[in-house]
Amino acid sequence: MHRTAALVAAALLASAAGLPSAAPAVASPTPHADSARAPEPAAVPAEDEADTPEEPEKPRGLFLTVSGSENTWIRGVLLHCAPEPAGPHPRAAAACAALDEAQGDMDRLPGDGAPCTKQYDPVTVSATGAWRGRPTAWHKTYPNACELAATTGAVFRF
Repeated sequence: MHRTAALVAAALLASAAGLPSAAPAVASPTPHADSARAPEPAAVPAEDEADTPEEPEKPRGLFLTVSGSENTWIRGVLLHCAPEPAGPHPRAAAACAALDEAQGDMDRLPGDGAPCTKQYDPVTVSATGAWRGRPTAWHKTYPNACELAATTGAVFRF
């Protein structure tokens, strides 16, 4: 996968996961000598605020991408399988079932085995994030979109 596609995928994954993005720092103006004041004391959290446990982190899910020939950006989607299939993936239940059958191993996905032509129009797919809490970073190039569908089934049908 080209660096640009990887950066776009990482930015979209961070956006989908709700991670803060890096914002450029803005320098604050320096106070004039005649308007200098003592700094205000920092706010101290109330007792009950300080003892409140943080909300548990949501599972990240898998960010799936499909890129066309020469790694042009085509599409990407977020898939959550735990605790139940969810997310914007149009076939989330079938995709999660296929991942469960393959025990999260993208190279063992149960495809549909449809016959394909020998046309060479490569597509590259990737899966980044976590499946059932296990970190996943995988990508592979298929000779054409038919081979991709025949090999991976519902996972990359979005």
